[in-house]
Amino acid sequence: MNPIEVRNIKIGEGIPKICLPIVGHTQYEITSQAMTIASLKPDIVEFRADWYDDCINKENLIEMLSLIRKLIYKTPLLFTFRTVIEGGIQKVERAEYLRINKTAIESGLIDMIDIEMMIGNEDVKDLIELAHKNNVVVVISNHDFEKTPDKKTLLERVDKMISLGADIPKIAVMPNNNKDVLTLLDMTDTVSTKYSDYPIVTMSMDGKGVISRIAGEIFGSAITFGCARKASAPGQIEAGELALALKILHSNLYHKEI
Repeated sequence: MNPIEVRNIKIGEGIPKICLPIVGHTQYEITSQAMTIASLKPDIVEFRADWYDDCINKENLIEMLSLIRKLIYKTPLLFTFRTVIEGGIQKVERAEYLRINKTAIESGLIDMIDIEMMIGNEDVKDLIELAHKNNVVVVISNHDFEKTPDKKTLLERVDKMISLGADIPKIAVMPNNNKDVLTLLDMTDTVSTKYSDYPIVTMSMDGKGVISRIAGEIFGSAITFGCARKASAPGQIEAGELALALKILHSNLYHKEI
């Protein structure tokens, strides 16, 4: 896998990078969480802008991004406005979704952006072009909070993400049984071989899928999402426990007896 370097972090190399989300409604909640998360020293910080009550206001959004940027210093910042249909909490029209993301891209304050594949091919391409002009790494994502589609369907979605111009494809699904988790892991392994030039991110959510959040180094997922005070998706592991689990797996994965 060819890593993507964002600030001082190489995504797709070594231990999966830990990303912790900020999920606050107000400026106070967001800055408080940002300080806590910064103290935990994650590899990446995600700002879930759909949680922020005033994100539609351009000036307030830029001010909020500026505050977060100062608090997390040089840690890579991933901007995400998650739509309601894919697990977000604030409903907006397509035009507002595009405007919010364009504001973030052009702010000069973010390093990465999550764009949902399902908003439409042309809109995705336009956002990617703008992001790349502003040196912002693009994660194209797709979430299913009800089920785990079959492997063929998941592979087709990743193929589409790559064809649209994703720097990092991301798939998150809900398992209804243990076989669903195996489907996600099998798909991840296949994709990491097929698209060895791309870091990929996959996860099986909820308690059943927790193994997918710590086994990325084996199957090929380059980023894992944990939580500090509050989770942004089902099954996220507390930051300290997640870091320890990844370290244990890594040290034993490459351990050689003498």
